[in-house]
Amino acid sequence: MPKGYIIGHITVSDPEAYQEYVERDTPILQGLGGRFIVRGGASETPEGETLNRHIVVEFPSYAAAKAAYNDPDYQNVADIRRRTADSVIILVEGT
Repeated sequence: MPKGYIIGHITVSDPEAYQEYVERDTPILQGLGGRFIVRGGASETPEGETLNRHIVVEFPSYAAAKAAYNDPDYQNVADIRRRTADSVIILVEGT
């Protein structure tokens, strides 16, 4: 079965408040089967436009990634991200 991924592209506008999101989302997503593959770090965009920070969270399946994103506990914490950053969140099925 193909794995599923939550991919995020984020530009943080309030780093102090955003830190609460990072501290709270990590145990929720890990508890739902997620494994952080990429989280911040150096990056460059040789083509096109993007935001500043990138994350990739791997799940056992696409359905598990969708369920994690839609989980009420995660959505509650995601409101912090929405207030403190601009973001694009993508759900992707792997190969």
